[in-house]
This record gives sequence, C-alpha cells and structure tokens, in this order.
Amino acid sequence: MVFYLHGFRSSPQSYKARLLHEYFHSIGKEDNFLCPQLPVSPKDAMQLARSLCLGIPSDELVLIGSSLGGYYATALAEEFSYRAVVLNPAITPAADLQRHIGIQTTWHTDEEFHFRPEYVDELKPYEIEKITCPERYFLVAATGDDVLDWKMMVNHYPGARHKIIQGSDHGLSDFSTYMDEIIEFCKH
Repeated sequence: MVFYLHGFRSSPQSYKARLLHEYFHSIGKEDNFLCPQLPVSPKDAMQLARSLCLGIPSDELVLIGSSLGGYYATALAEEFSYRAVVLNPAITPAADLQRHIGIQTTWHTDEEFHFRPEYVDELKPYEIEKITCPERYFLVAATGDDVLDWKMMVNHYPGARHKIIQGSDHGLSDFSTYMDEIIEFCKH
C-alpha cells in the first residue's frame, strides 16, 4: 500500500497524486493507494495520517510525501518504521511557512483557507533532527526548486538513496519521467 501526503496548498488533485492514482488504477490496485485531503492544521493533518497508518505493518505501507507532505512522511516513517519517498521535502517548514500566515488558496481549486499563526507552532513537534534508518528513505530533490533548498534536503537525508534532478521545479513537473523508479522503491 502507498500513502501519498500532498504539500502545503496542494491536494489529491496534484499532478503527482493523479499520476500515482492512475498507475494504481491501471494495475487494478486502486485500493492500495491512499491520498486524502490533509487538513490545514499540521496537528489535524498528522492526526488523520496516523489514524490511517494504525494497524498497518511497516512492511505493508510506503509513504510518499511531497514538500510539506515530505516533512509529515518523515515524521511518520520515524514513528512507524515505514519506508518513505520524499519529493522536494520541507526540512524547516515552521520557518518557511511563517510568511504564509493568513488567507491562502489551494493550487488546484482556488478554494480559500486560513493558515493561522498557531499552525506554525503545530509543526514543531514533528521535526526530525536526524533520520534513524537511511535505507528506508528515497529522496528526490530538484536543483531547480525555487521554493526549498535542495542542498538542505540532501544534508537532512544522509545515507539515504538520493535522486538529484538537475533543473526541474518545486512541483516536479517532470515526475512522470522517474515515477517508475519510485514505484520500484515502493515495491521492494
């Protein structure tokens, strides 16, 4: 089973989530792909994610997290001993998201939501100083990410499998070209 965690201002309608959903649908395993709309509150998002993980053995679920979803995926991987693919993951979202406090819109629906100041503090308990089992992680980082620093990502996942994409962007608009490599990681 694969559990996809989308990023800030994103949704299950993101390009990457839709491609993964289509893949699982095409092989007749649509039930093996989870991608809920995460609440804006980090505390609520992690509560939902944990509830979906409970009872699933570590060898039966792989997390894929994009941006802020990568931050959540890392916290869940450490808590439940899951493997995780992190796509341009946020490393310090409590600092990065300060400037986004206020009314925001989602990328795929233009729906408005309020990112409250207390949400920044809600991120802090999920910070992982150092990953414990690098072999459980696959980092995909784009040097062309204009939102997050790919070098910080590399430094945060030492010893993990790394795929550094020259160029690209924060949303990994070329995701389809290396999705097979991610699927292979999820299978093993």
